[in-house]
Amino acid sequence: MHWKHALAGLAAMLTVAQSKIVELDWDITYTTANPDGLMERQVVGVNGKWPIPPIEANTGDIVRINAHNSLDWVTSLHAHGLHQNGTVDQDGAPFVTECGIPPGDSRTYEYHLDQSGTYWIHSHVMGQYMDGLRTPFIIHNTEDPYQGKYDEDITVTVSDWYHNDSRINAAWFLSTANPDADEPIPQSAVIGDQQNPSYSFEPGKTYRLRVINMSGFLTFYFSIDGHDFDIIEVDGEYTHPYNAKNVYLSVAQRMSILVKAKESTNLNYNMHFDMDYTQMDDPPKDLQVNYTAPIYYDRSHDKFAPSEDIAIKSKFDDFNLRSFWNMNAVDPDSQYNITIEQQFTTDGLNRGMVNRIPFIGSPTPTLFTELTTGELANDARVYGPQGNAYITKHLDMVEIVVNNFDGDAHPFHLHGHKFQIVARSTEQNQWYDGVNKVGKWNTESPVQRDTIRVQGYGFAVIRYRSDNPGTWLFHCHIDWHFLSGMGVVMVENPDQAQQSMPIDPKLAQQCIQQGLFASGNAAGKEGLDLAGAPSGIYLPKDKPLLTPDDS
Repeated sequence: MHWKHALAGLAAMLTVAQSKIVELDWDITYTTANPDGLMERQVVGVNGKWPIPPIEANTGDIVRINAHNSLDWVTSLHAHGLHQNGTVDQDGAPFVTECGIPPGDSRTYEYHLDQSGTYWIHSHVMGQYMDGLRTPFIIHNTEDPYQGKYDEDITVTVSDWYHNDSRINAAWFLSTANPDADEPIPQSAVIGDQQNPSYSFEPGKTYRLRVINMSGFLTFYFSIDGHDFDIIEVDGEYTHPYNAKNVYLSVAQRMSILVKAKESTNLNYNMHFDMDYTQMDDPPKDLQVNYTAPIYYDRSHDKFAPSEDIAIKSKFDDFNLRSFWNMNAVDPDSQYNITIEQQFTTDGLNRGMVNRIPFIGSPTPTLFTELTTGELANDARVYGPQGNAYITKHLDMVEIVVNNFDGDAHPFHLHGHKFQIVARSTEQNQWYDGVNKVGKWNTESPVQRDTIRVQGYGFAVIRYRSDNPGTWLFHCHIDWHFLSGMGVVMVENPDQAQQSMPIDPKLAQQCIQQGLFASGNAAGKEGLDLAGAPSGIYLPKDKPLLTPDDS
């Protein structure tokens, strides 16, 4: 045996020997909080408390969350960024991998950690995580390639913050009272889920800051006065060090940076988070869009360095990052071309859609249809006319071309995988037809991540290996947009999934308890009789199709 293989085997055995079960009992409850200091409101917490404590574990551990739903509506937990390889039923996506936990009921989520990096956990039910049901999920690894390069590890979260309950905002957003599909405007932002957060640096030390955007809507631009930093990780994937002074984080994106502290304590410095106010339609003039948190070198004085706030003018582009593992892209085996946009549909609403069809969850979760319909599971029709199912073959290198016909950027997240970013538009009104290359391309060690910001009136091309049988959402992570239909489901290798994945009886029971189905096609029936599945919500036949130039 080669010595490297022997060492690798020993390391694997040591990891198993040192692994542990991290077991948490979460009673998902209401409580109250006032994190922005402007209004106390009802929030969704755990065990009567909020914020929810971060989860920390090590690669090789098992994290087990015994979740009980004490709310008055359904809930779920999604570990954002975990591959869930072989455990797709733990993904926590209602209408796709489960029906959700009904009020008064419970289920256990179990995560077998074969990854490391910066993640977060959140509800995947209609806007619910904007009510507070989210927290960082940090997975440490003794084989971290940057181990020893920093002295302290600090997690910093940011999120937009609403004073209304998400159900109130959702009902207004997806209604005829909102014909322009204007997203609800948050009342503020919170850093670290607290009022007046602050951080401390010691001269000469190097800090790893894990920055997480846990928003439901807005991109934030991040910088630190007087400091530059090296980006070393995005979305749980390590990068070669990339020096920057400011960056953006779209909804659901994460980033680890290494910051070297100054040698002097003569000045303190501000950390900046600036809302991307261009996303908002007619924001109120008194809305605060720039937020700061002090970094103290010396708390005995209030002398701060001059502001270098960029106010969203960053030229940062994550396309320029390179994977630490130097893995080149390879030619795709299959290609899926999708367009994203917002338009009026036959139900009188302005909806988000993919390929001009809004995703609307069916009474049978997509996974249960995949596992119970035999050979028919390889026919996209079985998942329903609004199920937006795309079937991929086992081990194919899948290329997804995303053309954004909307003027705003959209953060698209793929469950169950990391993907390589191989192309991106370089100007507005630039789209890729899947053949004739435009924009900028890179196949040498492209950055990998699980959430990509697709530019307004532009495109992005991603590639991933279809090596994880199951059903995986690919959707806009702006919760208002996913609520209105901006998503698809990548159905991976139904034949292999059926051989290896039985349906959990508890999850089947929870579907039936809610009047839904745990087997059959999208309507809970055999064959292609889809009466009862969502259908008919499309563009009106008498309305001309909106083209990019008309947007």
